[in-house]
Amino acid sequence: MNNKKPGFTIAVASGKGGTGKTFISTNLFNTLQKYSYKVTLVDCDAEEPNARQFTGGKKVSTKLVTQLVPVIDESKCVYCGKCFEYCTYNAIFFVKEARMIRVLDDLCHGCGACTVACEPYGAIHEKEDELGTVNHYEITPGVTVVEARTKVGVHSSVKVVKEAIRSAYDADVVVLDSPPGTSCPFIQTVASADFVVLVTEPTPFGMSDLKQSVETLRHMGKPCGVIVNRAGLGTNEVYDYLSSEQLPLLMNIPFDRSIARIYSEGNLLTEQDDGWQMQFNLMYNLITERYGISCNKW
Repeated sequence: MNNKKPGFTIAVASGKGGTGKTFISTNLFNTLQKYSYKVTLVDCDAEEPNARQFTGGKKVSTKLVTQLVPVIDESKCVYCGKCFEYCTYNAIFFVKEARMIRVLDDLCHGCGACTVACEPYGAIHEKEDELGTVNHYEITPGVTVVEARTKVGVHSSVKVVKEAIRSAYDADVVVLDSPPGTSCPFIQTVASADFVVLVTEPTPFGMSDLKQSVETLRHMGKPCGVIVNRAGLGTNEVYDYLSSEQLPLLMNIPFDRSIARIYSEGNLLTEQDDGWQMQFNLMYNLITERYGISCNKW
């Protein structure tokens, strides 16, 4: 793994699912490779990754993501409760009177605090617990897709997402397809970005989630712009909001049957329409010029 920070990282995010986040991510990725950038797309929606349905690619590597979780040896345990007190995540069940103690693996974050608490007695050791995988796919030399995939039943995808983003740091441009919402996986994804593209739709639900996303990004100090997908479907409220908040409108994508058909068939709009490819490239150039980043092509 190369730890060099990429030239520019764009996260494509939304406050809710179904707004067209992956549609934007994959078409931006396709456009950048057409314009000869060394680019990596990271699918951070680890609970349901689907970017490869549109990009393809040959698998070149798989990395297992694990964390250390505690195992309590009750033959050494004195039932002092220190591990229970140290655990921030309530991952240890403890009833002193009944001399009962258990680790709740599903709640454990692998922080190691309980092991430190138990050092005088040595009743806790750690084992590896599988969280998911990070899969690398090559489209062409220098153009790759990284897929974060959480193991079924794992309650948090944060560590898998973090490892996927870290493994992409050998590209000139990185596009992060963020998980929906504004919870921890979203925070982990956008924290790595230089700029965030928010995808919304002109509906009441889209507006509500857009506002929440903007507030979160402002609290984090992350610059952002907005793409309105399915434009013409609802009202003009979203445009009034962008104007009042001085947020850049990056692109309008119309509510159009032909665009929906291309996407539903697993194809890329920018592969079939050079005009849209030019629009995505123009959007990328406007973002990088405004924020003072220049990425060299091959």
